[in-house]
Amino acid sequence: MDTVAAIELVDQSGVPVAKIENKPGQAGSLRVYCWLAETLGAITPEAAECALTIYAEHTQDARAHPGKHPNIDRLFNIKTPDQTLQVKHL
Repeated sequence: MDTVAAIELVDQSGVPVAKIENKPGQAGSLRVYCWLAETLGAITPEAAECALTIYAEHTQDARAHPGKHPNIDRLFNIKTPDQTLQVKHL
């Protein structure tokens, strides 16, 4: 992942909804989202649940403090297949 500068998350209609950069504070999320996309094909509801497990104690902190971890908060909202996000390397 060291060669990936950033990723863009794209919704079902092709609209970019977020960008995660490979920099301190976001590099971990970049790795999680990329791994999910490579392993499961996209950020599906199932992938989101998997990611929340990977984030472990950060997931609990995100639940307790909405807005503190936006890349985790995003996963809470992926409940149906039509909310699936594609990952595009930049």
